[in-house]
Amino acid sequence: MSCRSLNPTSNSALARVMLPDGKSILDHDLIRALTVEGDVVRFVIEAPNAQVAAQMAPLRDAAEAVVREVDGVGSVTVALTAHGPAPKQSAPSLKIGGHPKAQDGPMKPAGVQRILAIGSGKGGVGKSTVSSNLAVALARAGRKVGLLDADIYGPSQPRMMGVNKRPASPDGKTIIPLHAHGVTLMSIGFMMEEGKAVVWRGPMLMGALQQMLGQVEWGELDVLLVDLPPGTGDVQLTLCTKSELSGAIVVSTPQDVALIDARKAIDMFNTLKTPVLGLIENMSLFVCPDCGSEHEIFGHGGVAAEAAKMEVPLLGSLPIDLDTRLSGDGGTPVAAGDGPMAQAYARIAEGLIKGGMA
Repeated sequence: MSCRSLNPTSNSALARVMLPDGKSILDHDLIRALTVEGDVVRFVIEAPNAQVAAQMAPLRDAAEAVVREVDGVGSVTVALTAHGPAPKQSAPSLKIGGHPKAQDGPMKPAGVQRILAIGSGKGGVGKSTVSSNLAVALARAGRKVGLLDADIYGPSQPRMMGVNKRPASPDGKTIIPLHAHGVTLMSIGFMMEEGKAVVWRGPMLMGALQQMLGQVEWGELDVLLVDLPPGTGDVQLTLCTKSELSGAIVVSTPQDVALIDARKAIDMFNTLKTPVLGLIENMSLFVCPDCGSEHEIFGHGGVAAEAAKMEVPLLGSLPIDLDTRLSGDGGTPVAAGDGPMAQAYARIAEGLIKGGMA
């Protein structure tokens, strides 16, 4: 039986139950599942949402009272429900940075098989470009790859990987990473407004790195690449002492000034008992796009000589390339394509895989 089939007295009774807008409960069509069995009347008042339903208890009581006054009605049961789900509460805010928490020992995220640090002695040698392209090349080779942008003062992976939005955090603690070009990503740049400086002392840097390693849901990864800041500071020290690093890769240009600082980075990793797995020579030469002639702008062979001296592999030599720069600025690493530079990164990735390093 619908509410319209009640006797006229009942209709008149429910029509007297008014909402604040001056319309009755019948005008708003809020009555559902009305049944009459003998002198027992049952019906439901359905609110548009849970928030409104929480305020409609007096309306329910009024509707029950007026129907009970109808001749022939012995008892009335009225239920109050809401249409649709309750409004969702926003996820707790996630704060990055702060003093690190105590650890029992070096940590490695669950499901991550290897952690490789990619470092350099100085800035400007293309370390972040190498990191993003190597991550994409490894992913294209079938590996499950993560990339952690630990260059906290100058995070560039959001731009180079073409993604920049705040990661989700369902509980204010767990961080859901982002994904691009087959790579699982996390960067402090995702948590900060673009162009805003990170003005933190050492403990906050260490705390942020600990969070990005331990609180991110990295999932099952064959290798997690960590793009380190240049130099030999707090982030490097924290990573080498607080995580289970499988090894480090050092990027340098062949010029003497860069190699002086690269040697310092190598010495740091050796001091911290982190094996240096190999060196990558970036900006090894420039090939003129017009005439095809080769120019060794930053010298030649310096990184290869250093690798031979250390008895570690030279993992690859990468030329200066306009497409690499344009692709990085555009958010699609050159390794995601099919040209000569993509092939060069694919060869480095293949060497890491065959060597059991990735």
